[in-house]
Amino acid sequence: MTSPRTVALLGSTGSIGTQAIQIARANPERFRITALSAGGRDLRLVAQQAVELRVEAVGIASGDPAQLRTHLGDAAREAGHQSYAPEILAGDDASSTIAAGGADVVLNGITGSIGLRPTIAALQAGSTLALANKESLIVGGPVVKSLARPDQIVPVDSEHSAIAQSLRAGRKDEVRRLVLTASGGPFRGRVEDDLKKVTPQEALAHPNFAMGKVITTNSATLVNKGLEVIEAHLLFDVPFDAIDVVVHPQQYIHSMVEFVDGAVVAQIGLPTMLVPIALGMGWPDRVPDAETPIDWTKASDWRFEPLDDDAFPAVALARQVGTAGSTYPAVYNAANEECVEAFHTGRITFVDIVQTVARVVQDHSAESGQLSVEQVLAAEEWARGRAHEVLEQR
Repeated sequence: MTSPRTVALLGSTGSIGTQAIQIARANPERFRITALSAGGRDLRLVAQQAVELRVEAVGIASGDPAQLRTHLGDAAREAGHQSYAPEILAGDDASSTIAAGGADVVLNGITGSIGLRPTIAALQAGSTLALANKESLIVGGPVVKSLARPDQIVPVDSEHSAIAQSLRAGRKDEVRRLVLTASGGPFRGRVEDDLKKVTPQEALAHPNFAMGKVITTNSATLVNKGLEVIEAHLLFDVPFDAIDVVVHPQQYIHSMVEFVDGAVVAQIGLPTMLVPIALGMGWPDRVPDAETPIDWTKASDWRFEPLDDDAFPAVALARQVGTAGSTYPAVYNAANEECVEAFHTGRITFVDIVQTVARVVQDHSAESGQLSVEQVLAAEEWARGRAHEVLEQR
């Protein structure tokens, strides 16, 4: 009998992290989470997770390590494991240190470009990288790809997991195009004038998924789908003009691959993340009963609609920055994160988000030559500053 695959879990208290723990809990013979990290806003939950899993190391980006130790002691006593005392890491490098620990799999479920350094650390350590943190690949682009050996990065985004699964149906030279599906978000079908009036609360009402503020808002603006187009290009080495987006509100079809003979292979399942997470942890093997199959005895209608680029220009803008390459994707992502925060604090309207990002991208001038992590981080810092300057001019 083989030993369980060891997993380092980054972003343990988020949606991806909590579902990964659910999968590991149900499959102790296959997975053992040996280390975890989190942002640190909920130290009590971090401590409870650590005690339940009996991890060797716990990392927090912020928060008081002494307070975490207290919570760990309380949780350990409640669970009857008084002697449990994991290594505690705190600060900006905590997740990177855990990612570099040599686990069989590093599941990066961090939100935002702060996941770049942990992604690099995991690749350099030789771990399989189960990547839910799309931003690190998008902003790091050539840097991340140059470090990864073949099949070392396994996508955990549902769309890219679906494509990876569908690609098994044919050879690379038989692929004609990739088709990413999008729910359309909570504002599907609305025109630009209507979108000027939507509230932050409305933007957070995703029709199918419960996610954090940034990702949910990105799903409403379709910035998230723009990022996924860039991610698909980087993961699968498919040109941008062979990557399509179609609106599929029900989200049962997670994405598709069109082959040269006209066949289209789709991955179908309930609109949850359990299968992509389980596959990311177990790749290339499937995890039995990770998700409940669709009940084909019940009637249902699935709809497809073209993407409205006029009302939702984020995808077209992402194609531009992805084609430009270099630090442009980093600028796109960083400016968007600042604009999302400005929207939620009432400083700008919903449509101002992508308009401001476009302005920042237009003002950017990328350096030529081989890209470095330092250049990526400098471009992000510039983009955040420039976004604030543009916002102040409104």
